[in-house]
Order: sequence, then structure tokens, then C-alpha cells
Amino acid sequence: MNYVEFAIQMEVDGENYYREQAEKNKGNALEKVFLNLADDEKKHADLVRKYAEAVDYSLDEDNAFVEFENVFKNESDFKVDVKVDPNQLDAYRLALKKEQESIDLYKKMKDEADSEKGKKLFDYLVRQEEYHYRIFDDMVNHLRKAEEWVEDARFGKRDTY
Repeated sequence: MNYVEFAIQMEVDGENYYREQAEKNKGNALEKVFLNLADDEKKHADLVRKYAEAVDYSLDEDNAFVEFENVFKNESDFKVDVKVDPNQLDAYRLALKKEQESIDLYKKMKDEADSEKGKKLFDYLVRQEEYHYRIFDDMVNHLRKAEEWVEDARFGKRDTY
């Protein structure tokens, strides 16, 4: 399997994973975030397929990160709606790892691309996966802090979030 085939499969796997997470978060604010991520991954797979087939494509910015930021703007709803079990936090950490693998792969593909169009495509995919990484990094940090928060002056100054 070459890099292009691997990248397509990785994006398809990512889409399936995010759809599973959307189902697990059905009815809360994260469902839409995961559905947007799944749609992004599907678009990414299509872009890489078109690149491999030398078919024309356009690079449009996605909105998954904007949707994610909107979830946290109304933090009181987030606290009420989203229930996290330890397995779910592990799932987010796994997604973080997968996004980093995607970033690394697309950087390598960009470096090895033999055309300016290929370099632009893989640069675009790196940025998209970096957005996804930030989503999960923020999510893990928000949820981890909620688990670790102790309200007592004896424990000193804590970061605001």
C-alpha cells in the first residue's frame, strides 16, 4: 500500500470513528462536532482520491473547529449535557493520537510531492488535521480539568479555563 492509499484509508477510518463518537454523544452538544469531523474526514478522503486520479478539486476551509468552539461558548450547557465516562476520555485521547499521525503523514507526503498542486493539497490537509488535533486537545483538557478540579484554597492557584 502506498502513501496515497494509506491516507485514503486513514481518512475513511477517521470518518467511521467520528460517526461512532457522534452516536455515543447523541443528543448532546458534541454530536454535531463529531458529525462535522466525520464530514471533514470524508471530504479529505475524496480530495486525496481526486489527487491520485489527477481530477480537479478545490480546497475549501472546513468548519469543524468553529462548531467545536461554539460548544464551549455556553459552558453551562456543556456541563449539563455532556456526561463523560473514563472510556470516552480515552476515546478522545485516541483521536488526538490519530490526528497527530495524520499530521505527520501529510507533512511527509507534502515533502515528497512532486508538484506544486500536490504540495498545496498536503499543506491544506496538514492544517485541517491540526484543527482537528486542537479540537481534541481542548476537549481532553476541558474534561480532564473538570475531573481534577478541587475547590479549596489550600491547593493554591490554578489555571483559569
